[in-house]
Amino acid sequence: MDRLTNTVRRYAWGSTTALPGLTGAKPDGTPQAELWMGAHPTAPSLVERGDGPRSLGAVIEEAPGAELGEAVLRRFGPRLPFLLKLLAAEAPLSLQVHPDLAQAAAGHARENARGIPLDAPHRTYPDANHKPEMIVALGAFDGLCGFRTAAGCADLLGALRVARLDRHRVALRALPEETALRQVFSAFLTPHRSLVAEVTRAVAREAACPGPFREQFAAYETIARAHPGDAGLLPALMLNHVRLAPGEGLFLGAGVPHAYIRGLGVEVMAGSDNVLRCGLTSKHVDTAELLRVIRFAATEVRVERPVAVTGGEEVYACAVDDFRLSVVRPGALGPEVTLDAAAPQILVCTSGTVRVTGADGSLDLPAGASAYAPAGEPLTVSGSGTAYRATVDIAFP
Repeated sequence: MDRLTNTVRRYAWGSTTALPGLTGAKPDGTPQAELWMGAHPTAPSLVERGDGPRSLGAVIEEAPGAELGEAVLRRFGPRLPFLLKLLAAEAPLSLQVHPDLAQAAAGHARENARGIPLDAPHRTYPDANHKPEMIVALGAFDGLCGFRTAAGCADLLGALRVARLDRHRVALRALPEETALRQVFSAFLTPHRSLVAEVTRAVAREAACPGPFREQFAAYETIARAHPGDAGLLPALMLNHVRLAPGEGLFLGAGVPHAYIRGLGVEVMAGSDNVLRCGLTSKHVDTAELLRVIRFAATEVRVERPVAVTGGEEVYACAVDDFRLSVVRPGALGPEVTLDAAAPQILVCTSGTVRVTGADGSLDLPAGASAYAPAGEPLTVSGSGTAYRATVDIAFP
């Protein structure tokens, strides 16, 4: 078992106070958006095994069978298949989707053939992996996830009382749902600047008035203030607004459009940087590729809550085997929680202090601290805190 030294990613949308508040550190006035825990080559965690700090990725590469276990090695190759993060959004993130495995592999090969450097800012597919993800709120958390029904989109647009949107409302009600969502979403990707300004004013007006969409319009007003004049506001109106309470989660699969608006959470994902954006960002936007990948289907938002399993873990349902996310609260179901050793695992403490005990001793993890254990090393967790555990679901499906 290793204590991890992790990298803070200082993206502009990050909070200046949320991560310091969780860890007890003094804020330095700069945005702290994400704390990465894992072996992703962009910002790998470091471990200390007696010969100085080393990248977790390098440690796994040297002895993949010992670190990952044979089942994970056979399924995913010599790499840790998940990345765990603490995410702190003060401003809305980009409107985006992620590809499935086949789309990622094809896109990666296509860009390699075109000679686009892997670290080029206009690269869409830096790797050949998919990027399903799950976010679990540590406080109130707002986001957008999946398309409303076509009729639901028409109702919301109608509430804005903007005459220039009427033809889109008609299309949403007249056409088959997939066709309607595709046609209107595509049109919204390149609206006239004056329409964006008119919709922005209407959103602000309706957010201040009683009505069935007031909470949704308040969320869209937050987006408009953070990204003034950005055309991404219009397609964002077609997505479901979701507000998570602490401990509630949201799983995001391939092709599902989404954006986080504000909040602090634990996020786990497959190890990938493949993000296709269409607005609300200063990063590379690739609307043509996004339109090939996005799934034009209404999504019923499913808020996930953890389910208790044998041993004291509470597990969130995830529709992939790249990762398995659970929450561990020693003291709630007994003095300690025993965790199996079937696959490599990372634990991060999010409140209080937990003691993690493995084959070679114990580590005390205060809030914000994390530990890694290779496959084959069972752990017990005690103390009075809360920890989230990311591992690989080798029993899936």
